[in-house]
Amino acid sequence: MSNHMTVTMKLRISRQARDRYGLDMFRFSNDGLVVLADFHSARVFAQEINEKRDLAGHPYGGSPISAGQLNAMALIDEILHYVARLYRQQGNLQVLRQAQQWLVEQLDQKRLDIALRAFVQEFPPQAIYQQQIAPDAYLVGETDGVPNREILLEEMLMLWLDNMNSASSPFTELFDDAELERGTSYLQITYLLRKFFDTQPKFGPEDQTLVDMLRSPAVAVPMSLSGQLHYIREKWASLLDGYLDRLLGSLDLLKEEEEITFPGPGPAQVLEFAGMGLDAASERYSTDRDWMPRVVMLAKSTYVWLDQLSRKYQRPITCLNDIPDEELDTLARWGFSGLWLIGLWERSPASQRIKQLTGNPEAVASAYSLLDYQIAADLGGEEAYRNLAGRAWQRGIRLASDMVPNHMGIDSR
Repeated sequence: MSNHMTVTMKLRISRQARDRYGLDMFRFSNDGLVVLADFHSARVFAQEINEKRDLAGHPYGGSPISAGQLNAMALIDEILHYVARLYRQQGNLQVLRQAQQWLVEQLDQKRLDIALRAFVQEFPPQAIYQQQIAPDAYLVGETDGVPNREILLEEMLMLWLDNMNSASSPFTELFDDAELERGTSYLQITYLLRKFFDTQPKFGPEDQTLVDMLRSPAVAVPMSLSGQLHYIREKWASLLDGYLDRLLGSLDLLKEEEEITFPGPGPAQVLEFAGMGLDAASERYSTDRDWMPRVVMLAKSTYVWLDQLSRKYQRPITCLNDIPDEELDTLARWGFSGLWLIGLWERSPASQRIKQLTGNPEAVASAYSLLDYQIAADLGGEEAYRNLAGRAWQRGIRLASDMVPNHMGIDSR
């Protein structure tokens, strides 16, 4: 790869942000992203926004944005796009087409089209922003021989990555995905895309799925764009020869601007449900059943219980399907009709690492810092759970577990 590779940084801007700040003085590419060709253009762009942010009553307040941070965020976004292109070139040029077909099977064509149409309306290519073509016409077209639907799927995934990056929160208003979350299957699509890439060949110096690799800088250094650039330079140097000079320059710019301050959380958002039919919606709890008041439930911390059973039966019992029938017989004989298993879910590796870094080298991941709501692989996964559930039910024992939806690790899916 040539050391003289041209690096053009682009930044995804929503229609609302474009209109709010009157950014038409800047050059936008055909795909609707603003072009930041150098540090000077990043400074001018930041200045234009900061001047309007100072207006009284502005919805995002008067907090200024940093040109160095803006430049770093745009560079990271461009590098993520470049890594995705490398993945396609070195692995499967048809992977986005396959992803689209898989999404149609998992979701359906109509829901996918609604989300794609909303995406081009929220983040319009130039031809749509200038009202030269309609969104539906864009969806059936192509750019440089690539169907626009496939391009949009990748851009939707990149938008999710930008919004999941805590260090980019000062700029969230420029590419906020809240409208897509509220009105479309956007979150389900990004989740399914991650599941799809889990089935595809691994990539990169650490042999990860594509999405895990793209997410890794923000997971490793969640609160610092500077730290993410250092991570990229250290981990991905073999892939990014042509970017190294720009990486160093961006880090220098950040160092000049650096102040030891914490910007704090972004602006609060209160969702209004009036007029949507949700304000009068009834609760959707399970119907009361006759067996519910009569349940006699035993709670077990799953990993602790498996260790106790291993000692009791003098053999390794590490998975849910290893739990002996004799033990279930004993619980039924004692009169238990419910077994509450605590700590079933896949835990966050980042949680374990954080606990170790704070002084406990023997620490395991917290049961309340989760990677995903799936039965943990080292417990045998879903298959082992179903095995246990079937054997327990034969003895009149129901299985229970609990979930706290906001208890997620920083690396959570």
